[in-house]
Amino acid sequence: MNDLVTTPFGAQSTAAEVIGGADLNGRRAVVTGGASGIGVETARALAGAGAEVTLAVRDAEVGGRTAKDIIATTGNDRVLAVRLDLADQSSVAEFVAAWTGPLHILVNNAGIMAPPETRTPEGWELQFATNHLGHFALATGLRDALAAAGNARVVSVSSVGHVNGDVDFDDIHFDHRPYDPWLAYGQSKTANVLFAVEAAKRWAPDRIAVNALNPGRITTTNLSRYIGGISAAPTSFDPTSTDVSWKTVEQGAATSVLLAASPLVEGVSGRYFEDCNEAEPHRPGVRRGVAAYALDPDHAARLWQRSLDMIAQAGRAR
Repeated sequence: MNDLVTTPFGAQSTAAEVIGGADLNGRRAVVTGGASGIGVETARALAGAGAEVTLAVRDAEVGGRTAKDIIATTGNDRVLAVRLDLADQSSVAEFVAAWTGPLHILVNNAGIMAPPETRTPEGWELQFATNHLGHFALATGLRDALAAAGNARVVSVSSVGHVNGDVDFDDIHFDHRPYDPWLAYGQSKTANVLFAVEAAKRWAPDRIAVNALNPGRITTTNLSRYIGGISAAPTSFDPTSTDVSWKTVEQGAATSVLLAASPLVEGVSGRYFEDCNEAEPHRPGVRRGVAAYALDPDHAARLWQRSLDMIAQAGRAR
């Protein structure tokens, strides 16, 4: 493996600190899930550095209020909210069709975690449909806009939860096995890393850098809204855990912002970061690092093709 990429920042660094001094004037960014949690602080940091920021959100009214708040705190009036439901492929297609001009930064931040078993109209398991397939369709749909920007960056927000398991290519949507919310979440987060691995390879000629990350454990976001009803949460949610980085939302957004805008990672692509540095290989029993299967190029290529096939089939059915 190549030498790990390191920076002067760490687990306690904030989004504002890692982007300090950066000038993003003239650059355009999209942040999915930009109306809550670390998405807000990711968008705020990018706007604070001068970028035009689009909050891609399920609730446009809430997104509009968030945009006004970011404008008020940054003085940058180039912040807007546009509706995007990642679980709805028609919504993703509408967002892509409406986008014009270059796109310099795409932060695939939105996500859901461990809901009760839910399926989309296509029959897809909701976490995989939202966390992976929605973002996959969005990013591939915006590829031309990213290529037009030159040196664009795509950030795929994964999780330490990816160490719960690989993508089960024989039963991605739990059609033949009992639904397990944590296995479903884990494979969707593994898919986020595999997307970065394959996109980095495919899009290198267009100078599009793609990286994945674990933001750390942030307890005050909507992501954890289902946990109270599930008794079998993995050990990463143990409040006494010492191998998981517990963070504020400002700290949780730092690694995303680093990968989206910092010159320290210029030219870096296809990697997985945590705590503002490239992660070491995962060791069993430790809730840190990156699992080998999440960086496997064969798995990444296989997932890419399966994702294309699922989205194409959904398009024919509409």
